[in-house]
Amino acid sequence: MKKKINILNKKARFQYEILDKYVAGIVLTGTEIKSIRMGKASIAECFCEFNEKNELFAINMTIEEYLYGNYYNHKPKAERKLLLNKKELKKLEKEVQNTGLTIIPLRLFINENGYAKLDIALAKGKKLYDKRETMKDRDNKRDLARIKKNFNN
Repeated sequence: MKKKINILNKKARFQYEILDKYVAGIVLTGTEIKSIRMGKASIAECFCEFNEKNELFAINMTIEEYLYGNYYNHKPKAERKLLLNKKELKKLEKEVQNTGLTIIPLRLFINENGYAKLDIALAKGKKLYDKRETMKDRDNKRDLARIKKNFNN
């Protein structure tokens, strides 16, 4: 039985307001995909940006070195190219340049064909009062669930 790989960026939904989502492929080497399959990756500080050739790259994505890799091992914090359609890339670049939005990764996973994919989102940074509102809503939901649980028992 295969182990499901689902690496999340937990702080993304708290720090950003998600506007649009995309699924992007990632260009990886052999030791990088092996480390991801072992669950040794992190997208907590990761963000995406375009280079001068209008290609999208994931910056600060941490994939630990493969334990059994020798001198062919990869760099843990290398820039990794993301694969999207041309139309999607143009739309994303236009949004980022014109409105000042950010592209952030939400989830790193391996699909049913065995390819590593990255859920990315076009997002707008939240202000401090929006973050407080999110925390208040989360606390209210937790309290309500606790009351419902006690009421049913």
